[in-house]
Amino acid sequence: SNKAVVSTQSTGNYFKEEEIANYLKYLLYWKDPKYAKFIKYPQCLQLLELLQEPRFRNELVNVPCTRFIQLQQMQHWSHHFRRRANLVNNSAVKKEGEDKQEPKSQT
Repeated sequence: SNKAVVSTQSTGNYFKEEEIANYLKYLLYWKDPKYAKFIKYPQCLQLLELLQEPRFRNELVNVPCTRFIQLQQMQHWSHHFRRRANLVNNSAVKKEGEDKQEPKSQT
């Protein structure tokens, strides 16, 4: 979900509408593994869970709240991509080391 859209829509009482609450409930099908595997940013499922709660939706009108969510999401992505890059790099170095240690067969 786009944080700017969420913030803008919540300001106009968008999340207080029953139809929106029902639609958010409907979107929970994305948690099913057969659909979830297509999600690029899985933390959106946690946000979808939070959006099920009226109290959370009501808090989205507060700019500090939406900024905090935005900051937490950015920190998560930053940490995730750094960690993933380190894992890939370490895996490549390990593989390279293993290739050098393999004895060559003498035929």
